[in-house]
Amino acid sequence: MAQASSLLELREMAEDASEAELIAEVDADAGKLLVAFERAWFQLLLGGEYDERNAILSISAGAGGTEATDWAEMLLRMYLRWAERRRFSSEILDSTEGEQTGIKSATITVNGRYAYGYLKAERGVHRLVRISPYDAQKRRQTTFALIEVLPEAEDDVEIELDWDEIRVDTYRSTGAGGQHVNKTDSAVRLTHMPTGIVTQSQNERSQLQNKETATRVLKARLLERALEEREAERRVLRGEHVEAGWGNQIRSYVLHPYQMVKDHRTEHETSNTAAVLDGDLDVFMQSELEREATGVAIGGAADPA
Repeated sequence: MAQASSLLELREMAEDASEAELIAEVDADAGKLLVAFERAWFQLLLGGEYDERNAILSISAGAGGTEATDWAEMLLRMYLRWAERRRFSSEILDSTEGEQTGIKSATITVNGRYAYGYLKAERGVHRLVRISPYDAQKRRQTTFALIEVLPEAEDDVEIELDWDEIRVDTYRSTGAGGQHVNKTDSAVRLTHMPTGIVTQSQNERSQLQNKETATRVLKARLLERALEEREAERRVLRGEHVEAGWGNQIRSYVLHPYQMVKDHRTEHETSNTAAVLDGDLDVFMQSELEREATGVAIGGAADPA
């Protein structure tokens, strides 16, 4: 701040004296200062221990039957489109189809630098308000879905699995797939007995591949659990209230009687609902990252050079 003020004063003096060479020198120093500020700001927002890692994102439909499973599938498409916009690669690790349409749940991996850092801003309950296309009386419906985001655990010693504590179940895959679907027990479910964490995979073609995928997700969930326990301990030491559970929605997507997407944490909103549902989420993510870092939503952050 002091350096910026000094440069501003020096430039005013150079302008008064019509010193073109000094003005150019001050402008060059100001440019360097701006780059340094943007780098420092980015590190403030995305300087967490695991922010640079790939992300594992899970979507779970709330209560509401067909309306809820359709909303979960809309969110799945939204995050896949966001990853595509960012030129991140993505893969559906596991999905469970709804009874009539949509999905009950899905787990995807998003691979790219800072994927977890950005997507962690999306954790929470997402609320949809619209005229349901599945309601013959065309009534307005409200439904919810839960988004969970985990940092992908790397292949090191940070998460060691004790397979004596893990129950491995196999079952027949359901839904779209290759010839193996419904013919062999290729799907795998892992239950970590000490914590009760359950992961599963049925989208791969072999039991071995599904076990590897379910193991990746299990490691990520155990890593996230460890991080949450660490943060809960810090909050207790700071005297802060620790609350678990779904909680209130973080964002509402209203498609009727008006068009509006509003984030309830930052108050950021837009009427361009089509763009948001097509993956235009960066402003919402940036605003939430700023709120977490500073306590208020300020604006965008530059990507690292």
